[in-house]
Amino acid sequence: MCDSERQVPWWREAVVYQIWPKSFYSARGTSTGDIQGIIEKLDYLKSLGVDTVWLSPHYASPMVDEGYDISDYQDINPLFGTLADADELIKQCHDRQMRVIFDLVAAYTSDQHKWFQESCSAAEGNPKRDWYIWRPAKVDANGNRRPPTNWASSFGGSAWEWNEERQQYYLHTYTKQQPDLNWRNEECRKAIYENAIEFWLKRGLDGFRVDTCNIYSKPEVFTNAPITKPEAEWQSPDSIIANGPHIHEYLKEMGQIFEKYDAVSVGELGRSTSTEEALKYVASSAKELSMVFLFDVVNMGRVKGEKFTPKPWTVSELAKLTEKLQTYVDDHDAWQTTLLESHDTARSVSRFSNDSLKFHSISAKMLCVYTVMLSGTLFLYQGMDIAMTNIPSFWGQEEYLDVQTINFLKEQREKGKSETEINQLMRGINLLARDNARTPVQWGDGPNAGFTAANAKPWMRINDNYKQVNIAQQETDGDSVLNFYRKAIAVRKQYPALFINGKFSLLLYYDDKHEGSKVLAFAKLDQSHSEEKSFPKAIVLLNFSAGMQDVPIDGLQEGKVLLSNYSPDEPSERLQPYESRVMIL
Repeated sequence: MCDSERQVPWWREAVVYQIWPKSFYSARGTSTGDIQGIIEKLDYLKSLGVDTVWLSPHYASPMVDEGYDISDYQDINPLFGTLADADELIKQCHDRQMRVIFDLVAAYTSDQHKWFQESCSAAEGNPKRDWYIWRPAKVDANGNRRPPTNWASSFGGSAWEWNEERQQYYLHTYTKQQPDLNWRNEECRKAIYENAIEFWLKRGLDGFRVDTCNIYSKPEVFTNAPITKPEAEWQSPDSIIANGPHIHEYLKEMGQIFEKYDAVSVGELGRSTSTEEALKYVASSAKELSMVFLFDVVNMGRVKGEKFTPKPWTVSELAKLTEKLQTYVDDHDAWQTTLLESHDTARSVSRFSNDSLKFHSISAKMLCVYTVMLSGTLFLYQGMDIAMTNIPSFWGQEEYLDVQTINFLKEQREKGKSETEINQLMRGINLLARDNARTPVQWGDGPNAGFTAANAKPWMRINDNYKQVNIAQQETDGDSVLNFYRKAIAVRKQYPALFINGKFSLLLYYDDKHEGSKVLAFAKLDQSHSEEKSFPKAIVLLNFSAGMQDVPIDGLQEGKVLLSNYSPDEPSERLQPYESRVMIL
């Protein structure tokens, strides 16, 4: 059976493009991007090879955490448009034979949501009294009021906030304006399913990326978290709140809804969830989630448990983590994802290759090959297609607008850190902060990089390199990163049995003792066993260094080069700086 006749779920072979609406494109010429701007750029995405669009939160929200604090699941933030605009986006995607998915943020809401406001004032017997997680205060030896546990919020400080009206604490895993929903309450769950899921699926939405989906189930008894940072007052509750006792019960309920609408669900499994645990979420027989994100590769190069503390990484480490994420579904009825950037990460070309003027383009193409040729559903993030970079290191602290960054700096000052020490911390922030992914997309080299009208002030400063790195310039350059992405995606789609469904096999990497070599090579094996297959094996070669590298793999001279970021010379056993090569043997 040829590739064109193979039948698989639509989402397995999708190329998904994540859009951060605030920074994508402004059709209205305002400070922020908007839904009409996304509609205007759908043909661009289609030309890239994208067939599914994923929108980060664009619902009604006070925007404390950039839209992840939702005040109404059934309305749109006026910054981005209207409900009619959202309906039009769904229609326009479908008219182009494209799918569209939204973010499902159901672990918490905004404190401005009517559910929470009613829960705060609820008298005994009110049905929403326990739709959120409330606990009485503790009292210390000196008679002082204290939070129920020592849990830390993911954005700093205690995970508990005192509410005067109820005279109790409520739990907030993230900001204090994001109270956690109580999934133990069946009526609360039904309301989430009806308001946040079915409301949109009935309007034609094709599915959801499911935010923080492994923290819905909290423990029945709340105990202190283990002391992992003796110097800190508040401790990470990850080992307590992740993968809780009823999590699969809840996700099976949700899965029934997804199945009813043939909707895709992509779960975010953070908090160091193991591959063994992840299989419980994505096994087809479990009927919970279609697939999940695991972040082993994305988190490479940062100290575990520290958001802004970088550490050296090696190609050996990358190879082993890639193998782990590519093979954990082998021999299981499950599916994996491929992800290198998102709204929660810094830019990959600045972290994992080389964003200098000399090597920016060639090393970005190498990362493109690494990402696009891995098996599973492919997820790209806006700006990857032109290799947008981290923000310049000389930008001041005032340019960093993410609540995670702001709260971290505030916390460091409260600990007594001097400005000299703060400036030293800025090196890690500049490399790892989420702000890096949120600068406006660089559409051209004119005013405001073509993101919005010339007389508008973008909500966040545009990266200073927009005249050198922009879509308009790369469209006309046949050798650009953008056009290379088009070629790579085309190769991926031409050989789905190899590059989407193929079995990953690690061929070559040098261990940490060989500091001079930074080569990663892997094979992709066609598992369809069709006699019609002319090319059952592909090899991907990647040089993660600015120097020449030897590749002692037999048979390279006889291979056919499908894709390379260098001129199509005869295949050799040496790789040029940041060279990538896709070959069929």
